[in-house]
Amino acid sequence: MKRILVVDDEEQIRSMLAQMLEHEGFEVDTAENGEEGMNLISRHAYDLIITDMIMPIKDGLKLIMELVRDYPDQRILAISGGGAIKAERYLTMAGYLGDDIVTLEKPFKREILLALVNEQLGVK
Repeated sequence: MKRILVVDDEEQIRSMLAQMLEHEGFEVDTAENGEEGMNLISRHAYDLIITDMIMPIKDGLKLIMELVRDYPDQRILAISGGGAIKAERYLTMAGYLGDDIVTLEKPFKREILLALVNEQLGVK
């Protein structure tokens, strides 16, 4: 079973993503910021990490930079609805950090998210 970590500061989005992915047969853990996410990553292996970009304590960009440095083969899906700057700017920055990083702007359709997850995981 593939294991996914969802990192997002919005409880509603974390819960929705976890339920959607569990329904598809994935094992899912959640974290509400990048610091909590890194704590889980240090204890468990994940096939994919889905992270929001704008979060308190440790944002998605810092999380991705640490992952690229410490876990260079980690597959990452960065998601963002934007904030002070447009979502595509955050996502463009994330995409520059590594070849295994895919980006998706919020709001997104369920089918598109699942297609990207399956593509990242090599699931048909």
